[in-house]
Amino acid sequence: MSKRLIAPALAAMFLIAGSAHAAPPPAPASWARCAICHDNTKGGPNKIGPNLYGVVGKKAGTHAANFRYSDGLKKSGLTWNAATLDKWIENPRALVPGTMMSFPGLKDPAKRAELVGYLTSLK
Repeated sequence: MSKRLIAPALAAMFLIAGSAHAAPPPAPASWARCAICHDNTKGGPNKIGPNLYGVVGKKAGTHAANFRYSDGLKKSGLTWNAATLDKWIENPRALVPGTMMSFPGLKDPAKRAELVGYLTSLK
């Protein structure tokens, strides 16, 4: 292999190897409101709210290690799936009274569907 091809080949290998880790898929514009309080990367930190990477399929109040969930959320019996996430994003306080999440909710069904689809892709 010529010297001219070695450096680009090595760079491509590092890019491919590095892309298999924590980078989430492209986020929809509506994620910007969530990103204020939530991280979306594998192994990323909890912020004001818990990290949401891999949340779909988990029991509410259990997903993020070292995050202090409200008693209401822990006792809710919810499992995060498309239906519960849609209701949660629409109005967290109506779904789980006493939740610590201060987000007032997102009324637009299309934007909620976009966020639910995005959260589902984080695995």
